[in-house]
Amino acid sequence: MIGDYLPVLLVFVMAAGLAVFLLVLTHFVGPRVKDKVKLSPYESGVDPVAPAHTRLNIRYFIVGLVFIIFDIEVVFLYPWAVIFSDFIKRSPFILYEMLFFLAVLLIGYVYVWRKGVFEWE
Repeated sequence: MIGDYLPVLLVFVMAAGLAVFLLVLTHFVGPRVKDKVKLSPYESGVDPVAPAHTRLNIRYFIVGLVFIIFDIEVVFLYPWAVIFSDFIKRSPFILYEMLFFLAVLLIGYVYVWRKGVFEWE
């Protein structure tokens, strides 16, 4: 039984080994000269007018996290919608399960909305 998965394990080990080998190889073979020109950001041949690393407002990250959460929700909703018509004939449990999932997400959405994450000043 476990012998069936041995080729898959071998592929993962070889891929990880190749990645580590290439990282180590570029570390030893790569150029080491670092001057002001090489450390400056490239902006289409134009000298940068501001620092490349600027701080962003934390709201961008919070909205991004909320987007990822609801994007993952869609990933779970799609397979459920595909099999819904077959399983609802047998038992309504699949409907209640998804309604509970959506209720938890709706509570999270209302919480984020009440906290004012979507209000920009």
